Amino acid sequence: MFGNITSEEHKALFVEETSFYNRIVLGCILPTVMWDNLPHFFQTWLRNYIGAVSLYLGSSFLWCFVIYYWKRNLYVPKDCIPSRRAMYLQICIAMKGMPWYTLLPTISEYAVESGWTKCIPRISEVGFVAYLGNLLIYLLIVEFGIYWVHRELHDIKPLYKHLHSFHHSYNKQNTLSPFAGLAFHPIDGILQAVPHSCALFLVPIHFTTHIFLMFMELLWTANIHDCIHGNVWPVMGAGYHTIHHTTYRHNYGHYTLLMDWIFGTLRDPALDDDDDDNDDDGDDPNKLS
Repeated sequence: MFGNITSEEHKALFVEETSFYNRIVLGCILPTVMWDNLPHFFQTWLRNYIGAVSLYLGSSFLWCFVIYYWKRNLYVPKDCIPSRRAMYLQICIAMKGMPWYTLLPTISEYAVESGWTKCIPRISEVGFVAYLGNLLIYLLIVEFGIYWVHRELHDIKPLYKHLHSFHHSYNKQNTLSPFAGLAFHPIDGILQAVPHSCALFLVPIHFTTHIFLMFMELLWTANIHDCIHGNVWPVMGAGYHTIHHTTYRHNYGHYTLLMDWIFGTLRDPALDDDDDDNDDDGDDPNKLS
């Protein structure tokens, strides 16, 4: 029992909510006859795929237009603007991985609908204060998990060579762009999103909040690859992540600097210009000969 409802009724609330999101996205794009008879799981995957592609391309194209063309040289120096070919290749890599990236949240939603997780359908089940506490714990789990997944993708040489090196093909300001945010090998992209799904089994996070944060990943990864450093402590701004793309051994964190600070891998961009150890020539110390 969950309050005054049974477990089956509780699970039905999740199915009702995902069906609502499916109707919003699919109904606005495709004729009803094209998707209404599809299995619920496939409808959810198709909704996630369409939503992710639209958000990735729409936000990245808009932001690239603003910083590289409309406000050219205002946000980034002229010699830091990536070529159209670099951005095109990043889009190609991202689009190849997108069907697989969006499979993970679809499987996560299936687990929620099946009652296997601690997810809750309504904030009122726990109250707003507990909701905020659960959200904080959820974000800490995600931050910790992504930090260590990302770090091990560097430290374990075969993982770096066969997976993460795809993303690190772009390692200088004149090759990084918002489109690079999802330019991963599909398995790499999935591994770095797994902490979001794992957290569902550990903390009673609100279902809609989880979905929202999954899609916020698209905007956040674009933000930390645009080379525009918003220096707001303790946020992992683009300046910190750009250092990661040049040294390969600092600033593995995701949303914040917390894990890098705790585990000794933090490097401040304000001090970077004075550090002779900066690998800004693009040499990758993790690459295998």
